[in-house]
Amino acid sequence: MSPTIHREKGYRFHFFSREELRAHVHVVSASGEAKYWLTPEIELARNENLTKAQLKEVENIIEEHYDEFKNAWEKYFNR
Repeated sequence: MSPTIHREKGYRFHFFSREELRAHVHVVSASGEAKYWLTPEIELARNENLTKAQLKEVENIIEEHYDEFKNAWEKYFNR
């Protein structure tokens, strides 16, 4: 299961159930996908085919919605 927590500018932000304990978000677009750590700070964990410009755009979205993403993580995983 991978609940979608946000959609913006052609990107889908979601979690995977039963993955690692460290808070993170997966991002998928038509171009590729990436994974960002949310803690202890926002950091790119993995990138598959997104350009530097796309990664910057995604990081800006994560920064703008950080509290929403972190709260969704905590609510979903009951932490």
